Amino acid sequence: MANILIVDDSKTSRKILRGILESAGHTIVGEGVNGEEGFLKYKELRPDIVTMDITMPTMDGIEALQLLKKEDENAKVIMITALGQKEKMVQAIKFGASEFLTKPFEDEEVVRAVNKVLEV
Repeated sequence: MANILIVDDSKTSRKILRGILESAGHTIVGEGVNGEEGFLKYKELRPDIVTMDITMPTMDGIEALQLLKKEDENAKVIMITALGQKEKMVQAIKFGASEFLTKPFEDEEVVRAVNKVLEV
């Protein structure tokens, strides 16, 4: 099972993701409310996987993804998008995102994405 950092400005989204991931046997090692906080927590906690919302204040998920990849080229980041953010998804792929999830979350999709990233 994986140690996971959740980065999302929505408290509700963080709570839902935590519930899904913990039910699947993973450990949530931390949470961040924006990309800057997520990056700093990544450096501190070194989780196996980061779930990263794209749209956040202060620093968005795309900027944070770029920083994470500079810090650790092997960082595994699952980007979370709202429907209709195709352009942002393309950017995230270019910058090294490992996988994608779309809000609203389906439990099986979250678990599948994490398992897929762990296999790589």
